[in-house]
Amino acid sequence: MLKSNFRRLLLIGGVVVLASATLVHAGNEDIPTVQQVDLKKYLGEWHEIARKPLYFQRMCDYNVTAHYSLNSNGNVKVDNQCFDKHGKLKQSIGEAFVKNSPNNSKLKVSFLPDIIRWLPIARGDYWILKLDENYQTALVGSPNKKYLWVLSRTTTPDKTIIDEYLDYAKSLGYDLSDVIYTKHK
Repeated sequence: MLKSNFRRLLLIGGVVVLASATLVHAGNEDIPTVQQVDLKKYLGEWHEIARKPLYFQRMCDYNVTAHYSLNSNGNVKVDNQCFDKHGKLKQSIGEAFVKNSPNNSKLKVSFLPDIIRWLPIARGDYWILKLDENYQTALVGSPNKKYLWVLSRTTTPDKTIIDEYLDYAKSLGYDLSDVIYTKHK
C-alpha cells in the first residue's frame, strides 16, 4: 500500500511538473488588461456566455457558471459548475491568486488539491481584459490567447454587447473561429 501511494504521488508530481512547463512555454505575450478591478464588485456569480474550446471544459454542455468569493486567506475561491449532456452537475473548486495588486486584473488560478494548491505551479492565467463599469459583463482570457471567456451576470445578455466584447478580443489577436456559445436552460 505504501508503494502504491508513493507511485501515485510520483505520478501526480510528474503531471504537475509537465503542466507547469506547458504553462511557462505557452507564451507570455503582454496584452492589455483593465486598469482596475474592484474585487468586491467582481465577486459573485457569473454565467459563461461564450468560450474558446477548452480541454478541461469538454464535459460541460449547458448552464456553465463561475462563482467567486473571498476565502479566509484573502484569495478568491473559484467554484465552477456546469451540467453535462446527461444533466449531471459537474463542479471544480479552485483558488485565484492576484498577481498585480492593487490593479487586480491579472490572476493565476489553481485547481490543484487543497493540500498542494499553495505551490506556485500549474496555475493558469486569468486576465480580465474588458469589464463594464457596472460589473455586468466581462471578457477574460490568457495572454497566450489560448483561453477566452465572455461572462455575464445574466444568462441572456444583449447580443450587441457580446459582439462588442468578442470584437475587442479579436482586436487583441484572439482567433474566434472556434468560439462556443454556451447554452442556458
